[in-house]
Amino acid sequence: MSDIQDKIVIITGASSGIGEATAKELASKGAKLVLAARREDRLQKLQQEIENNGGQAVYKVTDVASHEQMEELAEYTLKEFGKIDVLVNNAGVMPLSPVHEKKINEWNAMIDINIKGVLFGIAAVLPSMRERKLGHIINVSSIAGHLVFPASAIYSGTKFAVRAITEGLRIEECGNNIRTTIISPGSIDTELTQAISGVDLKSAIDEDMKIAIKPSSIARAIAFAIEQPADVAVNEMIVRPTIQQL
Repeated sequence: MSDIQDKIVIITGASSGIGEATAKELASKGAKLVLAARREDRLQKLQQEIENNGGQAVYKVTDVASHEQMEELAEYTLKEFGKIDVLVNNAGVMPLSPVHEKKINEWNAMIDINIKGVLFGIAAVLPSMRERKLGHIINVSSIAGHLVFPASAIYSGTKFAVRAITEGLRIEECGNNIRTTIISPGSIDTELTQAISGVDLKSAIDEDMKIAIKPSSIARAIAFAIEQPADVAVNEMIVRPTIQQL
């Protein structure tokens, strides 16, 4: 039996990509899932697929950029299952653009979702985890949280922030037996590039993404971190295509 069996796991950004793949992977190992995203039709479809395969999942339409909705998500999970074992802060956006283009709305979206969304998720689950002195918070960063490339200044800034927040949380909460993990994907075949509004830039990024690996690769890494014994914390992983140089 996997150590994931019967763990209560919240996954944000569960409607596609890494979130969807992680939901399927963890459900196959016996986790009980709370799926969160903004697209209800996608959540319903995923919940049904998991249940048809013998898994257990509920969902709640949630905007991670709303502190209130993230608090409601945690409250819903506690009401349904009585505890929160793991939070996978996965929701994110990547509308890359050079700074001089001043795409302020895109900057705000990245700050609200990639940074505030992570913080709101942590804030929502931390009280119950501290009370139990047990829990695991997994934050999805990016290879862009380790390096900066043209047009990634703001996006990389948000992902560097996720790493700093996660490490700070680790230092603060390790004494409460709360584990933290940073997952930094490289090129992954997801919808992230669809948010790039610059036609030429999107075309260049799409070309680079031809080497992308499947979201299931990240899902397996997340499962590996979760299924370690409670006294073992996998604090950080970078997972990229073998042939990716960046």
